[in-house]
Amino acid sequence: MAKRLINRHPSRAGLIYFGLLPFLVLVLLYATGSTIRLAANPNDKLLPGFTSLVDAFVRLALAPDRRTGEILLWVDTAASLSRLGLGLAVSTALALVVGVANGLLPYVRAGLSPLVAVISMIPPMAILPILFIVFGLDELSKVVLIVIGVAPFLIRDLQARVEEMPREQLIKAQTLGASSWQIVLRVVLPQMLPRLIDSVRLSLGPAWLFLISAEAIAAEVGLGYRIFLMRRYLAMDVILPYVAWITLLAICSDYVLRLLTRKTFPWLDAGRGAP
Repeated sequence: MAKRLINRHPSRAGLIYFGLLPFLVLVLLYATGSTIRLAANPNDKLLPGFTSLVDAFVRLALAPDRRTGEILLWVDTAASLSRLGLGLAVSTALALVVGVANGLLPYVRAGLSPLVAVISMIPPMAILPILFIVFGLDELSKVVLIVIGVAPFLIRDLQARVEEMPREQLIKAQTLGASSWQIVLRVVLPQMLPRLIDSVRLSLGPAWLFLISAEAIAAEVGLGYRIFLMRRYLAMDVILPYVAWITLLAICSDYVLRLLTRKTFPWLDAGRGAP
């Protein structure tokens, strides 16, 4: 009997090959398009050559700015990461408290769950002008945008996971005399924390989107600010490296969270059937 496709797995070398292949195709397509456009117009700015991209990135990462004396890439990165980190930290804390309470306590769920559901349906970008009016154009409005965009999703996801817990676990804990607080600490949290980290990983993309949007509208420093500033001058040799840098930061963040889950909760992979 022929082996079905669903039962065929690539080797380790195959995994590397098939993983890199789409990226190599994209690089080849970009190189071809850039070569064609630069051949027709050496001053073309839409698809700069790889040499221009590397030169611009090195200049931004190593050379002080003539006006401020600061190295722009690192200043922008520090500003954006501080905003993103604070927004995700607040969102995670809210999810942990409200999500567990909604999933475990019926009275809290009756009072807060509808509110969280309604807030989660509000497009965060639609209320960005309101946030700027209420909180000003400084850091707070950007952090609040990330919290409004990310926290409701985290809360609802964690609430659903708490509600999916086997009732037998809660009944056994109560039979052994555990209080509600002890059930939260000894039964619920050990199972919910790794799942919360997974949810934060899935929220990295939207969090970056909200951050870049806020920085593009009202900021004096930051990765999003720099991208939209350079847009005025069609400086694709700066914009593309910045986009690649943001992508690398997001990938590194995802890896750190996965590593944290693996090191802190080693039993999770075994429970998922990982080798």
